[in-house]
Amino acid sequence: MTKGATADGKLPVPIPAAEQAPNTAMLGRPSEDFRHEADLAGRQGWLENMINQIPDYLYAKDLQGRFLFANQAVVFNNGLSHLKDLVGRTDFDFLPSHIVQIAADVERHVAETGQPHFGSEELAFRGDRERWLMITRVPLRDASGKIVGTIGASRDITEQKSAERRMRSQSYLLEMIARGTPLSDFLENLARMIEGFADGVHAALFTIAPDTGELRLVAAPSLNEEYRRHVNATLIRTVPTDLTATAAALKLVFDQAGISELDHQCHCSAISDVDGQVEGVLAVYSSAGTRYQPGFSDFVSIAVHMAGIAISRHRAEARIGFLADHDPLTGMANRALLDRKLTLAMQTADSLGSEVALAFLDLDNFKLVNDSLGHSVGDQLLKTVAERICELIIDQGSLARIGGDEFVIILEQTDINGCLGRLSAIKEAVARPIALNGIELRATCSIGVASYPSHGKTAEDLLASADMAMYRAKELGRDGIAIFTPEMTATVRRKLSRTDELRQALLRDEFVLHYQPQVDVQTGSIVAAEALVRWNHPGEGLVYPGDFIALAEETGHIVPIGEWVLQRACKQAKAWQDHGLPPIRICVNVSARQFQEKRLIETVANALSESGLDPTWLELEITESLIMKDLASSIARMHELEQLGVKLAVDDFGTGYSSLSALKRFPLSRLKIDRSFIADIPHDADDMAITAAIISLAQKLDLEVIAEGVETKEQARFLVDSGCNEIQGYLYSRPVEEERFHCMLENNGRIHPLLPL
Repeated sequence: MTKGATADGKLPVPIPAAEQAPNTAMLGRPSEDFRHEADLAGRQGWLENMINQIPDYLYAKDLQGRFLFANQAVVFNNGLSHLKDLVGRTDFDFLPSHIVQIAADVERHVAETGQPHFGSEELAFRGDRERWLMITRVPLRDASGKIVGTIGASRDITEQKSAERRMRSQSYLLEMIARGTPLSDFLENLARMIEGFADGVHAALFTIAPDTGELRLVAAPSLNEEYRRHVNATLIRTVPTDLTATAAALKLVFDQAGISELDHQCHCSAISDVDGQVEGVLAVYSSAGTRYQPGFSDFVSIAVHMAGIAISRHRAEARIGFLADHDPLTGMANRALLDRKLTLAMQTADSLGSEVALAFLDLDNFKLVNDSLGHSVGDQLLKTVAERICELIIDQGSLARIGGDEFVIILEQTDINGCLGRLSAIKEAVARPIALNGIELRATCSIGVASYPSHGKTAEDLLASADMAMYRAKELGRDGIAIFTPEMTATVRRKLSRTDELRQALLRDEFVLHYQPQVDVQTGSIVAAEALVRWNHPGEGLVYPGDFIALAEETGHIVPIGEWVLQRACKQAKAWQDHGLPPIRICVNVSARQFQEKRLIETVANALSESGLDPTWLELEITESLIMKDLASSIARMHELEQLGVKLAVDDFGTGYSSLSALKRFPLSRLKIDRSFIADIPHDADDMAITAAIISLAQKLDLEVIAEGVETKEQARFLVDSGCNEIQGYLYSRPVEEERFHCMLENNGRIHPLLPL
């Protein structure tokens, strides 16, 4: 028993000096002494109970490190039941000597110096668990102030240390993710961390293949090659709601690999991305003898979460990398990857002395599919076309999508003649019926083909040559294959030069208007004039519309040209009126590109306002085929023009596809019979029948009708007899300059009839 301790091992509580009265003073007052001793005993009991209720570890030791007193937390912590079993013993009786010696040195220093030691974190072990304590030690003094030992107070901070460790691990994992650590390295580190939180645990991390749902082993640092071989051979599939079956399959793999003689269980956790989609599986193998560190379960939860973030980032980066080189709709190579593939193919051809064929494929009338059936159907069509092409070139070439409906095909180690058969097969495959949304579509394509090194020394040049050949296939009627020729380059260069000249012509005001009269067949009077644009080219002289309008439409120059024509024609019509000449309608053609412009209504209104021309004297001619491309929008646009007060005429009537039901919805004033029906009258009975039918139709719809391209008296006689109101053509006059037309109007606006009317 320790000196000074009571029989039950408890230390007496020191009595304050004021309460230590001499025995002689107590003899005469036995009742008071009894009460006094009872009070002291009660205080000691209360103090002892209070100390024992404190969960922290409180103790007192003598200078030799022997326990003098301790609360129940210390007693129980050392595996004892009563304080008497602890008093007189040292930490060396309970803990490893190398751990105890550290604490003993600190306590000796406190006793020798009298300096307290605050907040020391020390590692302690109890059984198979690692524990951390926060310890404070102060000197123990007797009543005279002499140091007789040390007093210690310690708190179990194992959970805090575990939380700090988890936090450091989590921070390290996040840092690896931020640095872009490869997924395999990240998961390898993660598996080692999990195994570091428990002795005897094995961790394996898998990702799930998006296409098959099979598990793919990524990290298993403590598992052998036999385990990896069995996993790869088993082709384990996982279902997010049935991880039990996955765990059973992985346990069987573990047992087959002979990793341990102990019976290990397998527990699987699903690894999900930020959207809750299962992207992988964590498998943890443990046996009955596994020793877990504090916070193991919490860290496994953290590990699963971090793995989900890492896998999501890896797949997002892989997706971004894929999209950098591939078309997102079809999955085919894009222009960037095409250039690299083509350059490599050309280098290979140089080393082998072979050739490379490059085909540029464009779907015919694809815009019509998008506009009429919607972009979703158009997208499905593009994907189907891409799949059909791939099936035919997979063994010899590659495919890229570089635009809306434009594909490029690389065919290696072949020349032009050698690839034509395959390209013909591709053209036929594209043209096979495609069923989409209950609709059967038939798409055709135009293909241009060029060959390296004959038609281009670089990828860019070769692609340009194939592109030119494709446009030649379009010009030849579509649904065909054209081979590049050097003459195409010259054509393109002329086209580019002409485009620049058109732009300059607008800036230099090189365009002029000629006017062709429209004549009343009964009176011979000029009732209207069609304004026709000419290009007064500084080097070529007068250039007619057939030589530049199509290019202007293609390049977009037709819009400013059309605006110029409209403004100039309105000003000229008003100028003739201001000279006292009889007012006539001025007829202006509206191009397809111009009709689709949102500014058209504003442009017409501005031209009328700036010229001062009354809207009733302006007639806009719109082609029938243009209207029928988008009937609803066309009718809406025509009504907007009608509200301005202008007249509307359908030009080239009979060449489009308008039905009678559609025609009666147009806010028209006139129908203009196309010259193609007039040219063969009176020799073509069909043309005569069609023309007579159009005139009759116009009369029934209360529309005026005019025929253009009238060149002979026989044509005019037939038209008059059929009831045609007005005629335009060389029979009366060619288009003439403003001055000459002015003179014609001064002649009372009459042209001497050439027919006996």
